[in-house]
Amino acid sequence: MGHLRNAILGYTFVRLLRSAGTHVDVQNYIDNTGVHAADVVVGFTRLQKNSKAEIEKLIRQPRFDYLCWDVYTRVSQWYEQDKTNLQVRLDSLHAIEQGGNEAAEIGELISTAVLRRHLETMLRLDIEYDFLPRESEILHLHFWEAAFALLKEKGVVTLVTEGKNKGCWVMKRSSSSEAADDEENQKVIVRSNETVTYVGKDIAYHLWKFGLLGRDFGYRKFFKYPDGHEVWISAEQGEAQHPHFGGVSAIYNVIDSRQADPQNNVIEAIRALGYEEQARHYHHFSYEMVALTPRCAAGLGYQLSPEDEQKSYIEVSGRKGFGVKADDLIDTLIAASQREVESRHPELSQQECTAIAAAIAIGALRYFMLKYTKASVIAFDVKDALSFEGETGPYAQYACVRALNIFRKAGIDPEKALAEEINYDQFLAGEEGNEIWELWLAASKLGYTVDQCIATTEPAYLAKYAFQLAQLFNNFYHKHHILTETDEARKKFLLATTAVVRRELVRALALMGIAVPAVM
Repeated sequence: MGHLRNAILGYTFVRLLRSAGTHVDVQNYIDNTGVHAADVVVGFTRLQKNSKAEIEKLIRQPRFDYLCWDVYTRVSQWYEQDKTNLQVRLDSLHAIEQGGNEAAEIGELISTAVLRRHLETMLRLDIEYDFLPRESEILHLHFWEAAFALLKEKGVVTLVTEGKNKGCWVMKRSSSSEAADDEENQKVIVRSNETVTYVGKDIAYHLWKFGLLGRDFGYRKFFKYPDGHEVWISAEQGEAQHPHFGGVSAIYNVIDSRQADPQNNVIEAIRALGYEEQARHYHHFSYEMVALTPRCAAGLGYQLSPEDEQKSYIEVSGRKGFGVKADDLIDTLIAASQREVESRHPELSQQECTAIAAAIAIGALRYFMLKYTKASVIAFDVKDALSFEGETGPYAQYACVRALNIFRKAGIDPEKALAEEINYDQFLAGEEGNEIWELWLAASKLGYTVDQCIATTEPAYLAKYAFQLAQLFNNFYHKHHILTETDEARKKFLLATTAVVRRELVRALALMGIAVPAVM
């Protein structure tokens, strides 16, 4: 669920930036040498005792990522049963980081298979990437060594010779006035066992992003989307011809709020290296967690205690095996939508119903994830998200469908309605005119809203705009009987009003990645 919020927030912000004329590269950082990767390798090789050949066979099965979820949960429990088992994790982590061994090869197989599944799942939400930088190349192409040399040269990191951080390379937190040797003021960048922390590798990655590292990835094609767009992946040896990535002017890192401290450490390191301007243009696009309402959790098959049933939300945890897989959630939303579409439109084919249901379901999911400000904890609920009433995606979609039905019944194209010669002043006077003028004014604010979303890194303003515009239009629709209006000049004016509202509402929803179905 958290990954869904991450992707929907991030790609909506990409759409916003691109609509404003900004060139944006969409990167998805692949942590294929970290603890999670090591844990899954341990699960397959140690708990399930699978050979490399057996794992290759498992990868060819549908939804291999689901199996990895189960394995990850089991190995997490195995660590809890006996803390000495954590040494196996550490050995696996070392082997994967070093490369050139069977553990690293198995890790590569698993991470690549899961990555392909990730791209397929995100494609269901119309989310695409341009480049997939992997942590393995950060290490094997010596990005970290180059960054480490810079950090030592500038005195940003120092070697600790005593205390609990003895043998570690640490960075002093610049926000503190405490002494550099105060252990609470030290951020470990390289552990005493010589493994690099997440922050260390992230410093190297972001120096590359800003074009400050003096090194580059190899690039190779990895995945081709149905629209022909190709996503590239980092490699040690890449293709000669490839797009240019890196050397950017600004960075927006879409990472949840729990990563605020590591993100601040990376910014501090960049600033301490003397890159003040780059540090100012490094933005942590932070967001809060996603939970489930008790009703939703129960509906998805989880057994809740009486105490859980009274909670406002239920937290999910992949490590504990409690959570919602993105594909399962999307399938659930589509199935619920399809039942509703089929009951309302028995004349439609199964294929048509499925396509409409998918548009409604994805719109509902996207809108629910976007309507809350980033700092809000979301308690997701399937029934609330799919509601046709209130602040939901289907409500906004329905307003667009309602507007299109007006033109369909009138036998006129919306663009033609806008091209008609109309004396607008005549109909915008008086109390009733003021009410319609409010609708026109609201429709005109999409550009301003986009600018506001970008300036504040808050897409929720766009969701609020769409809802309020849909609400104003629905009030307008119920008050003015457009199709039966006998005054031809007034009818043209009402149709033009409907056309401009529909156009702006469709544009707003498109920026959120929400399509408008033919019927609802």
